[in-house]
Amino acid sequence: MDKEERKTINQGQEDEMEIYGYNLSRWKLALVSLGVICTGGFLLLLLYWMPEWRVKATCIRAAIKDCEVVLLRTTDEFKMWFCAKIRFLSLESHPFSNKKSIAHKVANGHAVHLIENPTDENKHEMNKYSQTQLHQIRYFTHHSVKYFWNDTIHNFDFLKGLDEGVSCTSIYEKHSAGLTKGMHAYRKLLYGVNEITVKVPSVFKLLIKEVLNPFYIFQLFSVILWSTDEYYYYALAIVIMSIVSIVSSLYSIRKQYVMLHDMVATHSTVRVSVCRMNEEIEEIFSTDLVPGDIMVIPLNGTIMPCDAVLINGTCIVNESMLTGESVPVTKTNLPNPSVDVKGMEDELYNPETHKRHTLFCGTTVIQTRFYTGELVKAIVVRTGFSTSKGQLVRSILYPKPTDFKLYRDAYLFLLCLVAVAGIGFIYAIINSILNKVEVGVIIIESLDIITITVPPALPAAMTAGIVYAQRRLKKIGIFCISPQRINICGQLNLVCFDKTGTLTEDGLDLWGIQRVENTRFLLPEENVCNEMLVKSQFVACMATCHSLTKIEGVLSGDPLDLKMFEAIGWILEEATEEETALHNRIMPTVVRPPKQLLPESTPAGNQEMELFELPAIYEIGIVRQFPFSSALQRMSVVARVLGDKKMDAYMKGAPEVIASLCKPETVPVDFEKVLEDFTKQGFRVIALAHRKLESKLTWHKVQNISRDAIENNMDFMGLIIMQNKLKQETPAVLEDLHKANIRTVMVTGDNMLTAVSVARDCGMILPQDKVIIAEALPPKDGKVAKINWHYADSLTQCSNSSAIDSEAIPIKLVHDSLEDLQVTRYHFAMNGKSFSVILEHFQDLVPKLMLHGTVFARMAPDQKTQLVEALQNVDYFVGMCGDGANDCGALKRAHGGISLSELEASVASPFTSKTPSISCVPNLIREGRAALITSFCVFKFMALYSIIQYFSVTLLYSILSNLGDFQFLFIDLAIILVVVFTMSLNPAWKELVAQRPPSGLISGALLFSVLSQIIICIGFQSLGFFWVKQQPWYEVWHPHSDACNTTRNPYWNSSHLHNETELDEHNIQNYENTTVFFISSFQYLIVAIAFSKGRPFRQPCYKNYFFVSSVIILYVFILFIMLYPVASVDQVLQIVCVPYQWRITMLIIVLVNALVSIVVEESVDRWGKCCLSWALGCRKKIPKAKYMYLAQELLVDPEWPPKPQTTTEAKTLVRENGSCQIITIT
Repeated sequence: MDKEERKTINQGQEDEMEIYGYNLSRWKLALVSLGVICTGGFLLLLLYWMPEWRVKATCIRAAIKDCEVVLLRTTDEFKMWFCAKIRFLSLESHPFSNKKSIAHKVANGHAVHLIENPTDENKHEMNKYSQTQLHQIRYFTHHSVKYFWNDTIHNFDFLKGLDEGVSCTSIYEKHSAGLTKGMHAYRKLLYGVNEITVKVPSVFKLLIKEVLNPFYIFQLFSVILWSTDEYYYYALAIVIMSIVSIVSSLYSIRKQYVMLHDMVATHSTVRVSVCRMNEEIEEIFSTDLVPGDIMVIPLNGTIMPCDAVLINGTCIVNESMLTGESVPVTKTNLPNPSVDVKGMEDELYNPETHKRHTLFCGTTVIQTRFYTGELVKAIVVRTGFSTSKGQLVRSILYPKPTDFKLYRDAYLFLLCLVAVAGIGFIYAIINSILNKVEVGVIIIESLDIITITVPPALPAAMTAGIVYAQRRLKKIGIFCISPQRINICGQLNLVCFDKTGTLTEDGLDLWGIQRVENTRFLLPEENVCNEMLVKSQFVACMATCHSLTKIEGVLSGDPLDLKMFEAIGWILEEATEEETALHNRIMPTVVRPPKQLLPESTPAGNQEMELFELPAIYEIGIVRQFPFSSALQRMSVVARVLGDKKMDAYMKGAPEVIASLCKPETVPVDFEKVLEDFTKQGFRVIALAHRKLESKLTWHKVQNISRDAIENNMDFMGLIIMQNKLKQETPAVLEDLHKANIRTVMVTGDNMLTAVSVARDCGMILPQDKVIIAEALPPKDGKVAKINWHYADSLTQCSNSSAIDSEAIPIKLVHDSLEDLQVTRYHFAMNGKSFSVILEHFQDLVPKLMLHGTVFARMAPDQKTQLVEALQNVDYFVGMCGDGANDCGALKRAHGGISLSELEASVASPFTSKTPSISCVPNLIREGRAALITSFCVFKFMALYSIIQYFSVTLLYSILSNLGDFQFLFIDLAIILVVVFTMSLNPAWKELVAQRPPSGLISGALLFSVLSQIIICIGFQSLGFFWVKQQPWYEVWHPHSDACNTTRNPYWNSSHLHNETELDEHNIQNYENTTVFFISSFQYLIVAIAFSKGRPFRQPCYKNYFFVSSVIILYVFILFIMLYPVASVDQVLQIVCVPYQWRITMLIIVLVNALVSIVVEESVDRWGKCCLSWALGCRKKIPKAKYMYLAQELLVDPEWPPKPQTTTEAKTLVRENGSCQIITIT
């Protein structure tokens, strides 16, 4: 293949694809048309199923630049093909016709070049855009995204908004003036309509798509074949089954589309006000918004129709649609680098890093705030499917296929059945030719073999178990949007848990405070709400440093802030719109203590707190707020006490971060020890700091000052200690998972030591286990990246005793014999920063750390996703349980993601639990295991059913006979369907066991089980078939045969003969047919019982009352018609009369068959694995899963785990195959 003509789009992203160009070829099209006519339309179907073949069969390769059709292939493990037609966007159709600038914009693909002044600014760059017709731009659409031809990179690229490559400075300087109407019209032409369209397909469209499924086409083929062979009843039964299946499938698919459509439609069209370049305000529909438009956010709030960055004012937003947390978030305007004290001109705007200044599509703006009558404005950065909500909807509309061994094995297995069918097909043809059968009959009978071997009811049977599991999950409050994942959940062997709100209670309780005076910690105090502290800077910080707001008179905001504010008992008052407009300097938010807390007279000379000479009213106004940022791990405010000349800056956040921003002399010497003592006990600790600002800082200057100018040189004030209690059920659930050999991992945004402490409390880390903290540092000042290893428990010992003692225990642990190492387990703990450094610079160590990494603290949302991927890379089946808040990506990426939040963000999660408790995890795994085992049982049963029937038909073909229409009907409907749909009803076993179900169908024990049953069934069928011919009364059957003169029912034969008017064309009625029919009917029931496994994954068979009763009824019925024939039944089933003695013989054959089958199946179950491993030789088997293989290797590695107080460096100078050499320095 020509290397030049294979390009990659979306490089390095999740939806990376290779792209190939093609042009339509007339002669190829003519050939294909001929082929379609010759194959009766089958070739057309084949090309419909295979886009790659379709394009290659009708087109010839062409340069991507000039092609008419593009063929796309994903670069992931699925290698899926898609094709798209090239379309042309005509730019002449609009009166504002400066083609040059617009051409350049698209050529560059970057919104930086969406020029504000569309004159001849870029004429010198026009040569980049060398298309012959300037007014036409080539593009194609794939998965709701338009890709335009970009001449600078000679490839297709999607048109980006202002979210990439735009600096914060240019947002203010170039984009804050608004667009002219002409520029707006042009952008509209390129970006299209701003809406996330989820079209609900018509029932007819869905029907065609569903009916053209290969499975239904095969059923149609079977039905036509059976109709030509006059098997009308069976054909009709299959048609009815298919219609029911199609209707239920259409209903559920359409219901999902409607649900998604309704979710998206809430904000699809609203009226919005936009600012134009000449300061005029125009009202337009939200569908007309384009990147660069300046949207005015209305005072009473709105639902955002796009992603926009705030450049003026403040908004309070409910982001539950995206994050799953219904806590109002305060959004402030993007800092303007040009007016900041420290210029950050080069910083690029990014919606993720600047999310505290970005309003996302679909989120609800509750209220807005502004000063001195200015409008609250935001610049539109992304529209349509490019928005955060658009991407969420795309991930639901076009999900990644789930790769699961069971499904791959199922296809392999079907191929084996097709091969077996092929043998039968050839045998039927040869046998018929030798017996001089008509050509028409040969064709029908040989094709019939294929429909028997590949059972058309197989997919319906396979999904039955999943449907029942889904119903059982619904009963216990777990909802599922991706049913095929239930089977995968049966394989989970590692579960990641979020901490706050998942393992621990959602809210935090204030345990107490520990203030600092004269650089010394005072004793912890429980009560903050007292007269002594009311005017201290500590309480002032607690009162002002938060993002609380009043919504309809009720205080709301972050739960932590709420608890902190409630503890001091202050009152928060927000200025009304009128007051803000009247007085330039009035603060929007004021906090004050309740009257009863204010002392009547201020005691003079009180040294314990700072006092203010103030009027009786004591109020603090919040002037400017720098919201909490998870990247910075802190928030700060600028406030002013009423009547004070100078303003105050208050800051709160992660203790390590706050301490680093304070004057070193104000931080107590024992700060680290005190902090560690609290975090080890599982407390969440927040530090506070304060400083007086210079008097020259006016109110206006503060509004534009940068965050860095405020957040430095602070005075450390002390710590707030919050308690995060474990949920009641957490320890028990984790213990259940550990007993079942399922690893548990904690992924949290909290402090490392707090996380380790909670992990110990809930039993994730056992008391005797060692915790190794990996602290990775990125390359700096020419030094390579390195990891420092600390043993968490030895950190405190270090300060008490000599360093040698503290290291002695862990070193002994490393150097002891192999057995001791297995006894003393160890866990790695690391924070998000270290995790990122290790991923980038220590690729070789990642798998080793994944094997024992238990605590991952201070993890950002995308790092959680990376962690799930890293665990999957070492072959773990990963479950993820979180509250949906910032775990969206990880929940989607995991094999089984369970969201404990019912908000819209969790739409992306395959499972949602109604009860916000982790007890849903073991329940889901139990149900997954039961569904998986059910799938195996059904598959084995369906395989046996097709082979038994195949062999019955093959035996009967040898004497030019077959099974009758009603015999097929009885077997397929009365036996098979009843058994399949009832054997799937076994509920899950009560508890999780350590044993794990097999992951694939193609495993030794499973194949041995199926093969042994096939041999047994074939043996007993053949025995009956050949033995009947040896009987003294046997003759080739004809309508007047009378083998029944010894029968116990003398009337049977005569009554039968009276009805014998029709000639038996197909030679159905004969002794061999009757014998084979009875023996095979019992065999279906025998294997159903043999394969219906109960413990350890499902409830025992006898507790499945529907199955037991249906099997008993069928047994009794077949026994009855075998031993005591009923004329009417025999006539319908086309059974002939055989002597009573032969009936007893058949019963004995069946009983022996049942005994042998059940004994063999039980033996295979118990000793199959041992026998197989013994048969394959005593050689040590290398585990298939990478993590198991790695665990074996690490057991004998003397250098692992790393010794305490050592450093591992990445040697970047010597690179071998891209990996780093690792050296350890003690």
